[in-house]
Amino acid sequence: MGVTRGCQELLSLLCGIWLWVSVAEPSPPTPTGQSREGAPLQFRLAGYPRKHNEGRIEVFYNQEWGTICDDDFTLANAHVLCRHLGFVAATGWTHSAKYGKGSGRIWLDNLNCGGSEKSVVDCRSRGWGNSDCSHEEDAGVICKDERIAGFVDSNVIETEQNQVEELRLRPVVSHAKRPLPVTEGIVEVRYKNSWAQICDENWSSWNSHVVCGMLGFPAEKKVNQNFYRLSAHRHPLNYRLHSVSCLGHEAHLSLCSFEFYRGNATGVCKGGMPAVVGCVPGPLFATGSAQKKKRRPQQVQKRLRLKGGARPGEGRVEVLRNNEWGTVCDDRWNLVSAGVVCRELGFGSAKEALTGARMGQGMGPIHMNEVQCAGSEKSLWSCPHKNITKEGCKHSEDAGVRCNIPSMGYENTVRLSGGRSPFEGRVEVALGAGSNGTQQPWGLVCGQGWGILEAAVVCRQLGLGFASQGLQETWYWDASNVTEMVLSGVKCTGQEMTLSHCRHHDTVTCQKTGTRFAAGVICSESEPGVEEGVGLWSGQEESRIPLPSLPWAFSRALGILSLGLNGG
Repeated sequence: MGVTRGCQELLSLLCGIWLWVSVAEPSPPTPTGQSREGAPLQFRLAGYPRKHNEGRIEVFYNQEWGTICDDDFTLANAHVLCRHLGFVAATGWTHSAKYGKGSGRIWLDNLNCGGSEKSVVDCRSRGWGNSDCSHEEDAGVICKDERIAGFVDSNVIETEQNQVEELRLRPVVSHAKRPLPVTEGIVEVRYKNSWAQICDENWSSWNSHVVCGMLGFPAEKKVNQNFYRLSAHRHPLNYRLHSVSCLGHEAHLSLCSFEFYRGNATGVCKGGMPAVVGCVPGPLFATGSAQKKKRRPQQVQKRLRLKGGARPGEGRVEVLRNNEWGTVCDDRWNLVSAGVVCRELGFGSAKEALTGARMGQGMGPIHMNEVQCAGSEKSLWSCPHKNITKEGCKHSEDAGVRCNIPSMGYENTVRLSGGRSPFEGRVEVALGAGSNGTQQPWGLVCGQGWGILEAAVVCRQLGLGFASQGLQETWYWDASNVTEMVLSGVKCTGQEMTLSHCRHHDTVTCQKTGTRFAAGVICSESEPGVEEGVGLWSGQEESRIPLPSLPWAFSRALGILSLGLNGG
């Protein structure tokens, strides 16, 4: 009787849990459905700073433009939306109004696409206009810069003619083997699939500071204007901007004030010339004699570092106080404060100020809160901030950054071949001439002694995130005609920027020379060993009931029931 009564009680408990789940779990989202009166939907990219293939995603429905909330947003959603815009696929997505807050309606919330849908109307959501979001949660997409063949551009891709999307430094003296990065040259902005110049009238060092930051450099330097004045007019000039005025703390030139030349203006930039900027690279990116100079004063103890990032210039912000490393709380964390961190560490301005432990949760104390930099500070410690109280912040609110870094071309000297996805494959390195004077642009790396540290460098060099595995045999990826071993004895610390920075044999010495013994890697966007989703929440308050704990409740109750039925 006792066992029977116990079983009945446990069955009642299970029924109660089941009923609780049914009530607590939100009903599955319904298909989004067609727009009213069958009118075709239109899509556009908006916001800034951005390039032409990225931005805040906006949809035209019921005669009104609106945005999409980032709740439950996924890469699969971005794939469908990018195809609406005429791009073949998506490479990423953004949350928390990275490209600025939209206006008007928030048309879709809890959008749930599988990725193969022909239209967003085939995806599930809460329904048109049914949202509990604010525009601080507007989603954005980053599309692969490749158009769908034959795509009829009936949608609207907003180019925002009053914004600057992309810029570069064009060296006047061109060398076939000019070392990267390019640190000095004429400033040019992307305009109608070509490049245009900026008139230098009233150009200031603050303007140069902002330009250098966008290109991944922490500081600017003076240049020989006379040299550029003589050589600038050898090329046809197409001025686009003038009257640029920055304060110096802006993360992007689009945030400065400036004016455009309209139409075929004649006599533009009278008495002026194209703006010229020189930048100072950080220690990681300095080359030659500049690198030696940068490495000398490394005796002062660092009080700032980035941890948890897979790529250079990104990570969780950690500061040193009383000989103990701790994190920074994300309250009031913004691009200006993130920019101070980036420049202090030798990078450019900040691309993103990350909140909600996007780069993983730290350990130990939280040293700073409500950091409010003006942008001119040389150190994060110089910024006004508050000390942490016990109830003030948690590590789920750790701040992080993604910094602009200079283009070094490292990704062009190594590649992966034969893998099932772009994140895996046999490692092949770029060469000059092969043996016997024959041209062989790519060669293999000996797998002997190859491990996770070497794989980490390759994954970083290619921008593919973390290393999941370093493989010494790759016979199952034998899909390339590259057969020559050109590198052996590779030993990395795991911190190098490129495989060429690691130690290796002067002469190739590989005991197992067959292609099956070539080195390979498997890369991963998320850090191996870290549970997916941990530290990836954007910092917003969740109103959902923590349902992931339910399987434990069921298994616990079922275990007790099993004991009762077996007389345990």
